[in-house]
Amino acid sequence: MPKIQLPDGSERQYDGVVSGVDIAESIGRGLARDAVAIRVGGELWDLTRAIEDDSSVEIVTRDSADGLELLRHDAAHVLAEAVKELWPDTQVTIGPAIENGFYYDFAREAPFTEEDLKVIEARMIEIVDRDEAIERQVWERDDAIRFFREIGEEYKARLIEDIPGDETLTLYRQGEFIDLCRGPHLPSTGKLGKSFRLTRVSGAYWRGDAKNAMLQRIYGTAWANDKQLRTYLTQLEEAEKRDHRRLGRIMDLFHFQEEAPGAVFWHPKGWSLFQNLVDYMRQRQNEAGYQEVNTPELMDRSLWEASGHWESFHDHMFTSETEDGRNFAIKPMNCPGHVQIFKQGITSYRDLPYRLAEFGKVHRYEPSGALHGMLRVRAFTQDDAHIFCTPEQITAETIAVCDLILGIYRDFGFEDVLIKFADRPKIRVGDDSVWDQAEAALKSALDSSGLEYSYNPGEGAFYGPKLEFVLRDAIGRDWQCGTHQVDLNLARRLGATFIGEDGQKHTPVLLHRAMFGSLERFIGILLEHHAGNLPLWLAPTQVKVLTITSDADDYAKDVVAKLRSAGIMAEVDLRNEKISYKVREHSVAKIPVLFAVGQREVEEQTVAVRRLGSKEQNVCALSDVISSLTDEIRDRGTAVRI
Repeated sequence: MPKIQLPDGSERQYDGVVSGVDIAESIGRGLARDAVAIRVGGELWDLTRAIEDDSSVEIVTRDSADGLELLRHDAAHVLAEAVKELWPDTQVTIGPAIENGFYYDFAREAPFTEEDLKVIEARMIEIVDRDEAIERQVWERDDAIRFFREIGEEYKARLIEDIPGDETLTLYRQGEFIDLCRGPHLPSTGKLGKSFRLTRVSGAYWRGDAKNAMLQRIYGTAWANDKQLRTYLTQLEEAEKRDHRRLGRIMDLFHFQEEAPGAVFWHPKGWSLFQNLVDYMRQRQNEAGYQEVNTPELMDRSLWEASGHWESFHDHMFTSETEDGRNFAIKPMNCPGHVQIFKQGITSYRDLPYRLAEFGKVHRYEPSGALHGMLRVRAFTQDDAHIFCTPEQITAETIAVCDLILGIYRDFGFEDVLIKFADRPKIRVGDDSVWDQAEAALKSALDSSGLEYSYNPGEGAFYGPKLEFVLRDAIGRDWQCGTHQVDLNLARRLGATFIGEDGQKHTPVLLHRAMFGSLERFIGILLEHHAGNLPLWLAPTQVKVLTITSDADDYAKDVVAKLRSAGIMAEVDLRNEKISYKVREHSVAKIPVLFAVGQREVEEQTVAVRRLGSKEQNVCALSDVISSLTDEIRDRGTAVRI
């Protein structure tokens, strides 16, 4: 007779063994309808799994975070079942739930097509309609390996061989389909519902290793109801329109090519945008008391071993061995170099906090399948800074960094920013006592700031806990950009000290700080957030002067000269094309301001002004509009039509 304690503190007594289904039904029909799993003593279980002992139980519903992940996991299994029914010779490999959806990797010679996705989706709906019971089974390891090899599922057999021998091996059956999985799962395929959609196909290496076989990955999205699905699909359509790679081509900013995977080829306009960001950040950092430095991109392996990067980050580093037998690494981070600068000479406690900043080019290896435009690259520029301070200065410096980061985001039109506290990861350097101290210091500083935050357990850097700043863009997507980290390990490992008030040597606290994070990634996010309609002060070409007739050519050139003299980036279009064609072309290219000039404008010394996103055209005196635009650029106005 197990006694069940519910989250509200109430208790229920049951005669004999009870399941999550029984508990949900005893509470109410609505809960039973929405229930998809249970949490028993903090562990997620199948809704149908028997509870034999006294337990604390929480009912997990389909619209909760856990429930949504479970729906997506089951959608992946239904996808695999559908593919096996349609093409029995296909091997299934791995199929997890991911953010906003799911995927499954398949081994199959013939490529999946867009038409195949429609056929597969239709079969998935049939499987949901069958409402097949999903049954959890515990198998012996050798029996499971033999079973999968006999049915031609070599990849599943290999997965089982890599599972530790002392781990319980569970398989799940739905209809005739059996898959290896830890679970939990829904009680039946009917519980999944039909709020899912297959979205695309891509290639993926077995276990993410380029040395292994190439598989086919089918992606899908799944939601608790049709309304959520429609909202997400609409967001996908809008995201496609805003794709920074597409905008980069239209605006002639940058390109990528296979000879340099994960690296950006900046065009003149794109490099102008990049430098605008650097100039802006340099000004903000100078005002905040940072000193800018530059450190080598190539440094000896011994430094990376001393810092702990070699042990914890080696797989992501590009390395080289010279003829004299020395091993070098292209820097994946700037921090060891900044510590070397701090170590030159003797630093007093009176010199702290000591703030160093660098626009440092770093390189990190990312699998080719993970690369995605400027959002996931191998070569990028960090707006990196390191603050050397005393333990007593952590709170004040953390508050100052938070204020600076949030203010900068507002300047770029990001008002909705989340802060997450990320604590120690599994792989890390330093003793737990040091981590206890670092986490307590950062949390205390964050609490003192009065800012709201949430927790992101286990996602700290390998050398210290961190704050993550997550931007929410114009279509509701979240992007993690800035970070602020408390590090009590690196300075000690690299022998950095200062002379304290007591005349003795002390190890400084090292605060790692990035605001854009990666300039390349931030530009990609910025382009998508504004749909390419960048604020005037940031746009690489701010004004385009268009002639209506050739009689206005000389005046148009004079207008451009006056704009440039005022510090406004302007270009002229003297082509013998209709003005409507020119306006349309440069609007597509996201030029913020267009001036049209003809014989009337020449005579009156005016310009016809059109702002991007507006159909209105206003005739203004040239001197007045130059003054107005100069003020807007100086004030960094962010009011754009999105």
